[in-house]
Amino acid sequence: MSEETLPETGPGGPGAGGPGPGTGPASAAGSGALSPIRQWPALDLAGTDFDPVLGELMREGPVSRVALPNGEGWAWLVTRYEDVRAVANDPRFSREAVMDHPVTRLAPHFIPDRGAVGFLDPPDHTRLRRAVAPAFTAKGVERVRDRARVMLDELVDELVRGGPPADLTHAVLSPFPIAVICELMGVPTADRHDMHTWTQVILSSAHGKEASEKAKREMGAYFAELVELREGSTGEDVASLLGAAVGQGEVALEEAVGLCVLLQIGGEAVTNNSGQMFYLLLTRPDLAEHLRYHPAARPRAIDELLRYIPHRNAVGLSRIATRDVEIAGRRIRAGEAVYVSYLAANRDPDVFPDPETIDLSRSPNPHVAFGFGPHYCPGGQLARLESELLVDALLDRVPGLKLAVPPHQVPFRKGALIRGPESLPVTW
Repeated sequence: MSEETLPETGPGGPGAGGPGPGTGPASAAGSGALSPIRQWPALDLAGTDFDPVLGELMREGPVSRVALPNGEGWAWLVTRYEDVRAVANDPRFSREAVMDHPVTRLAPHFIPDRGAVGFLDPPDHTRLRRAVAPAFTAKGVERVRDRARVMLDELVDELVRGGPPADLTHAVLSPFPIAVICELMGVPTADRHDMHTWTQVILSSAHGKEASEKAKREMGAYFAELVELREGSTGEDVASLLGAAVGQGEVALEEAVGLCVLLQIGGEAVTNNSGQMFYLLLTRPDLAEHLRYHPAARPRAIDELLRYIPHRNAVGLSRIATRDVEIAGRRIRAGEAVYVSYLAANRDPDVFPDPETIDLSRSPNPHVAFGFGPHYCPGGQLARLESELLVDALLDRVPGLKLAVPPHQVPFRKGALIRGPESLPVTW
């Protein structure tokens, strides 16, 4: 659940009203010629297959130029680990400026809205994240651990009681993250179905821009009412923290709503991440067996799976250079759009030896699955907690868990911005 890994840029970047910027011969640093613009289509990839276009871009060099299916113009793409971290942590690359440029992007709609935390720079970004920080600290996440474990146990009880075969996504992997993020957000149980429906429409390009924007407006209206109801609250959930901040004049209601939408949507991304994680474990039984009989290895293994899993399609949110900056020998000019690929960074062989191999004992493992810099995913600890609880519960309580169909028959989501299986048929 991350500002970085969410699926959309805002309207920003090069190319407004004509060709993208830097079309002249002097746009590259030194005398190097500009790389050709690579068209990057929205691919519906199955399983944990790595995006072949991204793989080619990585091989062509650390900085390249891409055009995505929506928006306008082209943008720089940075793929090398150190360069990705440098751009993500460099104040010369602005998120806020994206709103004033029609950047090339993956989806037809914009997530989040102007003024939301994903499109803010410090100090406003810092101020807004500070308002909800207590919910995402180690202490805040631990606050929901016991409740999360109880909810998960109930779901696994129902799974086992129903007997095989079953759809693991429908039975556990979808309802569990929804319940946990709603618990953290302060969304009542009765409203969780609506939250899930809105999120699925927002996160899909298949429904079209109009349906996605409508779902986002409806979710925003819900959170506006919820936050207003919590003004003056002393609760520890996100809606209460933001209600208190709005009541004290520290955060505008519009800002609070944008942050709620971002966090809620990001929280459900765990469904797809965990779906890929269990698809991987169930198609590589040796990995599952190792973790079943070596529980102490699970935390490190989860980090390795987070590094390896291609959790999204293409790239997330872009940035705009506010001045000329040189990255890996390429001059990125002021006003040009830049994307970083955390998926590519997590496969950088200079940082992760033999990156295509899943090494459950890999250490150190400085992966950037949750982003880097000021926009680092606020829910990283929560996502890890959910992954640990899921692995513990399903490996320990459902011995013999395996796919009920051949791997190639597992259906993966079509037109989805966050990758994952639509269903995961299992037996035991």
